[in-house]
Amino acid sequence: MNRRQVGTVFKRLAALNPTPVTELHYDSPFELLIAVMLSAQATDISVNKATRTLFAQANTPRQMLALGEAGVKQHIKSIGLFNAKARNILTTCQLLLDRHDGEVPAARAALEALPGVGRKTANVVLNVAFGEPTMAVDTHIFRVGNRLGIAPGKTPLAVEKALLAVIPPRYLLHAHNWLILQGRYTCTARAPRCGECVLADLCEWPDKTLTNSRRVPA
Repeated sequence: MNRRQVGTVFKRLAALNPTPVTELHYDSPFELLIAVMLSAQATDISVNKATRTLFAQANTPRQMLALGEAGVKQHIKSIGLFNAKARNILTTCQLLLDRHDGEVPAARAALEALPGVGRKTANVVLNVAFGEPTMAVDTHIFRVGNRLGIAPGKTPLAVEKALLAVIPPRYLLHAHNWLILQGRYTCTARAPRCGECVLADLCEWPDKTLTNSRRVPA
């Protein structure tokens, strides 16, 4: 897909949803960080259900530490890998207090130094909480990037770099959420809704089905 076509992709996505937001519920950078840590191999719906009660009791690092491992687990036990996630959350909370005065750092290296925080999680926090034009490549963005032909790549990092290189700067801030929503609700892993997709005419995926596809302006 050439740069003009990529620009058209994001022009259409922006027209449909000018200011996309994450579907994780949060009220502070700290709550967002914890929610994203919990979201690994879990749905946003399940995370929101868990954090609704967790954040009601603890929404700062110090309050989270006061809950203790057993207390945190009680709230997140419905989420996969909850034992490891509880340990990582508490260690992260202690490091936030020791190194950052209890605040979530707005720097990649500092974020990735926290246990349970990898490149994808750091990218989400930098983008959503601090307005950085980062690209957090999850399974949805990896699939959409490859199917559409915007940023074909064999690894999440390759897709991330390709997307950052080709997306017009004016769209970068929201591109992460646009692509996630596209993959979550339209370009799904199974039975993608090609016929309802506003990008169908641009899509390079050979297995797309264009029956009753929507007509949109260039």
